Parts: sequence; C-alpha cells; structure tokens
Amino acid sequence: MSTLFVDEHSSPLDAQQAAQLSGLLQTLSASQATWLSGYLSGLNAQGALGATAQAPAAQPAAAAAPAAQSAPAEPLTILYGSQTGNAEDVAEQLAERANADGLTANAVDMLDYKPRDLKKEKNVVVLVSTHGEGDPPDNAEELHEFVHGKKAPKLEGMNFSVLAFGDTSYEQFCQTGKDFDAQFEKLGANRVVDRVDLDVDFDDRVESWIDDVIAKFKEATGAGQAHANVTPMPGASAQPAGAQAPASYSRKNPFAAEVLTNVVMNGRGSDKEVHHIELDTEDSGLTWEPGDSLGIIPANDPDVVAELIGALGAAADDEVTGIDGEVSLEHALTHQYEITTLTRPFIEKYAERAANDELNALLAEDAREQLAEYIDGRFIIDLVEDYPIEGMAGADFVRLLRKLPPRLYSIASSHAANPDEIHLTVAAVRYETHGRKRHGVASAQLADRSEDTNLPIYIDHNKNFKLPTDDSAPIIMIGPGTGIAPFRAFVEEREERGAEGKNWVFFGAQHFRTDFYYQTDWLRWREEGLLTRMDVAFSRDQADKIYVQDKIREAGAEVYQWIEDGATVYVCGDANAMAADVHDALLDVIGEQAGINAEDAAGYLKNLQKEKRYQRDVY
Repeated sequence: MSTLFVDEHSSPLDAQQAAQLSGLLQTLSASQATWLSGYLSGLNAQGALGATAQAPAAQPAAAAAPAAQSAPAEPLTILYGSQTGNAEDVAEQLAERANADGLTANAVDMLDYKPRDLKKEKNVVVLVSTHGEGDPPDNAEELHEFVHGKKAPKLEGMNFSVLAFGDTSYEQFCQTGKDFDAQFEKLGANRVVDRVDLDVDFDDRVESWIDDVIAKFKEATGAGQAHANVTPMPGASAQPAGAQAPASYSRKNPFAAEVLTNVVMNGRGSDKEVHHIELDTEDSGLTWEPGDSLGIIPANDPDVVAELIGALGAAADDEVTGIDGEVSLEHALTHQYEITTLTRPFIEKYAERAANDELNALLAEDAREQLAEYIDGRFIIDLVEDYPIEGMAGADFVRLLRKLPPRLYSIASSHAANPDEIHLTVAAVRYETHGRKRHGVASAQLADRSEDTNLPIYIDHNKNFKLPTDDSAPIIMIGPGTGIAPFRAFVEEREERGAEGKNWVFFGAQHFRTDFYYQTDWLRWREEGLLTRMDVAFSRDQADKIYVQDKIREAGAEVYQWIEDGATVYVCGDANAMAADVHDALLDVIGEQAGINAEDAAGYLKNLQKEKRYQRDVY
C-alpha cells in the first residue's frame, strides 16, 4: 500500500493507537485492507468493538464513524479446490467483496479444511475445478471423498452454492463441481444460488455470479445492508503526488511482449521439437515467482483461418458481430474464437442448424463412444466439411464458437535472476490425422510466428506450486520432458537466494544426445554444488524403456530419507500417464522403505500433501 498516516488530532484515537494503526497500514495489501474493513464492520455491528476497551476522549460529531445497522447471523465459509489457482483467485475475490458488503466471509483451501467441520456450517460456497477426466484437484480429493462416503453428515439447515471450473474440450466437463452440488443437495443442504459451470474463459461470468451470491446470501443470512464506511485518512492519498500508477496487466489487459530468443533445443534426428523462448518484459512491471505460469493470448494460424472460411463458402471481409463489436470474419476467426478444438457442446449447437439425421444419431446418448471416436483427432473444419450447412453465413457461424482461451506455460526462469525476461520451454505440437496436418494453436505460433508480432501475455500465479519458505529445506523435483521448465526456475531462484537446501532433479526424455534440455545449466549447477543430485532416464537409449518412475524406485532408499529429512517433492508434466506412474512409484518407495501397507503409504503421501510437501503441476 501507499504510505498512510493516521493523525491523532483528527481521529478518535490517542497517540499510541494512531501510531500502532499507522504502522499496521504500511504492511497491508489492498485485499488485506478490504478484508479488515469488512471484519471491523461486522464487529462494530455486533457491539463487540470497543466493549472491553476504554473509550477515547469525545471527538466532534463529524469525526465519528457511522455504525452498521445489523450483522450477518452466521459467517460465510468459502471452500476452494484448485489445481492451478483459478478457483482460489475467485474465492479470494468473493471473500473480499462479501466482507466489504457486510457479510463475514472467509476463503479456505479445501486441503486445510477439516471435513468433519462441514456439519457445523450454515453458509457454504464451493469453488472447485475438475482435473483430467472428471477427477477432483489434489487439494479437493479428501473433502470430495468425505462427502461421498458413509461418514458424510446430514446438512439440513446449511445454505450452499457451487461454482464449477472446467473445460468443454473434456468429456467430464465440470464434473467435480457437479459432484459437490448433487451431493450437498442429497445430504439435505439448501441451494441458495444455482450451480454455474465455467469454461476456460470465465471472467465475465464470474463478476455476475459474485454479485448474485452476495445478494442471495445476504438475504439468506439476514446480513445488514449498512456497514461502516471507510473514508480516506487525513493526509492519505492513493499514491505519492506526481507518481503514476503502474499498469496492471491481466488476462483482460495483457502486456505485449517482444520475443528476444527462439531456439530449438533438440539435436538433429530427434522426434521432438522443443523451443527455448525468451520474452522481453522490461517495461511491464510484471512479477512472478518460481512455479507460476505465463498466460499467452494466442492467434489462430492464418492458413487454418483461410481454410475454414473457404469451407464455409464465406468471404474473409464479411462483417460479423465479434466479441468486441463489428469486425471482419477473418479477424474474428483469427483473434477472437476457438476454431480448432472440437467439443460435444459445439457439435450440439452446430447440429441444431444442420438438421442432419446422421449427425443427430452421433449425438444420441447411447452413441457416446462413437462420438468420442469421431472427435478424436478432428478439428472444427472437419465437422463443417463432413456435415455442411448450406447458406450458413459467417455471422451465424461465429455465434456457435467459444472465445479463444489463453494457453498457459510454466515459466522456466526466476524473476530474481532475470527480472526483465521470461523464459519458456515449449514443445511444438504437430501431427497428421484423417488426411490433414494439424498443429497446436499456441505452440505453433510460438515456434513459427512469434517473431512476427508482439505476444499478449500475463502472469497466472500458482499458489499451489511454490518453493519452501525455508531455504535450508531440501527439495526433490521430478520433471520429464517440458515438465523440467519450472525446476530450472526453482534452481535459478535458489542460486540467487544463496539457499543452502539440497536440490535433487529427476529428468526424462527419449535420447541423451538430442533431448537433454538445459544440459549445460544442470551440469554447471552440479559442478558448483548447487545441484546435489540429478537422475536421468532416456527411454529410447536402450532395449528396455526406462522412465523417471523407474529411477525413483531405484533410488528409493535415498528418496525416502530425503522426505524424512523434510524434503518437498514436486512433480510437473503430463497428467495422463506420467503423473500417475510417478505417484505409484512414490507409494511403492514409501511402503517399502517405511515397512507399511498400501493404505498407510497412501495416508503418508496424503499427509505430505497437506503439509504442502507434495506438490504437482500436471496438465
């Protein structure tokens, strides 16, 4: 916050109180100040504020703060479960807004919440994402299991609402949120606000949902409409005179970053194409921590756009109503809409216009497997060509599309080491299916077209994937392929801090000669002693494939000892196979080394997770 000073002569505080409050205000962030305002309002309304303190000398009437008229009967508990941090961010927004509006709200990580306390709650809001194919995120697993188990309590008398985060490109869209919503109702809770299911682009819907939740819970709890007004303190200002507020870049307002470096890290003959990319952030004011991701607002490939326009029988300069008003069809399909990923919701909307019996049959409930087979490996243009709609205008077609979502990439550099640059490790996605060459929207742009234009970027903070605050604590980093990216940032950061904690990296790829990403960095850190140990698995360099999970089992005794000595274990990379295989390997190591059964090993790992000593960033 900007420097604030509380003047004892123009406030009802004595000199000591004014000095104490001035000191506190210097340490508060904007969100903390907002929370404090709402908290004091609630106390004041309940008559608790000043009940045991001696009242200060009387002040002029104009200096007295107006009292709130009423207060919430019960607090609002906001439970969030999030893999990447989106649900947590919105939960904190809701808490801030709710407290400022007269409710007494508290945002709680599901991992830190005692499931048995649920029966004590009167007002609960759940914000939860869905991970992979319908699974709860790591920090929501225990509560999700509890409410679906035999020990789940009756929840009559509890008001609730659910906000579900998901991605319509997955079959089990928002499934975890749907699970909580249905189960709370089954247990007798009263749904105050209907569940809202969010796709990857959710900013606009979040604002209206927060407004609705606050209004409905104020009504349900009887929270007072009036609360203490906070007025600027004498001598205080938003910022020093003459200073200009720094730009706040976000998904809605990205920073345009120039590409400084774009090099392929693979050697000749590799089956992979992984790029090391460096972006210029010198004038951005952007800050990040190791473990955070970079959000990129991509643009669709001009060739793909032209091909789709041709398949529609439209013209590039046809005028359509895009997200920000009237634009050309070409502009809308290039910059505003997702035109590749084929999803069931899109097919359903397209089928309504197509009136095609074969397409309708594909959408039948008993044809889900056939639909999944059709979607696999196909883009939107395949559907347009397979089931053409005669006379469909470009303006009608764009109404069926969802907004082009940003893509997230783990940041591969430390802000402390490179304050004016952000480094990425990007695998270019290219393949051929159904007679057509395909490529990833953002990865191909970064690989092939990123030097043609500045890239719109923002920081996506991941509070669930962070280095220990104790620099002496050991860490184990497991990152095959491009999953190694955040661990380069971890070690850079520890180097800058002069951290004394031991560092162990597990890395895997296909071939030593062509796919050892950041080999020079790792060898230098190993030679200097910063990197305590590095185990590598190059799967195709011998007859029998070897993966990182095999290396974990081989070093089981040492891995377990590091964990017992306080190490935090990090995993980054592919969620479909690698993350599960590594998880199983850790369970095996713990079970064998501790001499415990599978159930107890799972409990051991779950406790590590609760202690924030088992963290995963998998996708």
